[in-house]
Amino acid sequence: MKTVKSFSDKLIANISKVIIGKKDTIELAVICLLCQGHLLIEDIPGVGKTMLARSLARSLGGSFGRIQFTPDMLPSDITGVSIYNQSTREFEFRSGPIMAEIVLADEINRATPKTQSALLEAMQENQVTVDGVTHLLPALFMVLATQNPIEHEGTFRLPEAQLDRFLMRVRLGYPLEKEEIEILDRQQIQHPINELEVVASVKDVLSAQKKLRSVHIAPPVKSYLVNLVQRTRNHEDIYLGASPRGSLGLFRAGQASAAVQGRDYVTPDDIKRVAGPILGHRLILAPGARLQNRNEDSILEEILDNALVPGGDIYSS
Repeated sequence: MKTVKSFSDKLIANISKVIIGKKDTIELAVICLLCQGHLLIEDIPGVGKTMLARSLARSLGGSFGRIQFTPDMLPSDITGVSIYNQSTREFEFRSGPIMAEIVLADEINRATPKTQSALLEAMQENQVTVDGVTHLLPALFMVLATQNPIEHEGTFRLPEAQLDRFLMRVRLGYPLEKEEIEILDRQQIQHPINELEVVASVKDVLSAQKKLRSVHIAPPVKSYLVNLVQRTRNHEDIYLGASPRGSLGLFRAGQASAAVQGRDYVTPDDIKRVAGPILGHRLILAPGARLQNRNEDSILEEILDNALVPGGDIYSS
């Protein structure tokens, strides 16, 4: 796993030139990339959500598409449209911004449900269908969506089916005082993203994604993983727990977490590390939990604390 670790280290270090003091979140974004997943970045305005997505895209050097969602946007603005060419007397497909390798879906919750649904096929099946014709997306395809959780006027909540398509949900949060001073210093002349270099190719990403599948996960760790997901389905404060897609996401993210640290085996700590970002947005809380001001993070923390962690020589299993 040395090549995967080297690849991820270069990517994380490069993005950290722009996103200051958020190495853990950057590492989760890289793990999501390695898992061939999609990332939802949810936080208040101005903390660097869009900049994180742009920095990741620029570091890879692949094709980049940006969709600025608005209430009047149509599905064809995302997928593309067929236009009649009078000279050839045939319809030609003009691709939309979704036909890129890294796609930034900025303020995704500002679009209507009809427009949001245009992303479902692309995110799940790596293809779009326009006028009955299916168009395949690139081999490397990742959607990085941003949304503001505190603003409700003029927004449309993402349905559960849409949320489940995102492998992870992460938050950036406010920087510390010394980190904010460093942000001011770095942007005194120009924004550091303007000088960001390409440190990996699309071929490097695809190679790392393929190597990830060989990371070993022992049966006791698999049982621990599934037990965590089962507990979300049986918890009294959760109305609807994580789906089997959540289990598979936890499995892949555990492999990626081990690989970025240079290991070829998964530990329970790898699973615990990614459980919040993987499972949090897949839970629907019971009405009683909301009345008690409980949230997904606190419930998942309780589940992780109470679950029996496998021990002993589990990695030779």
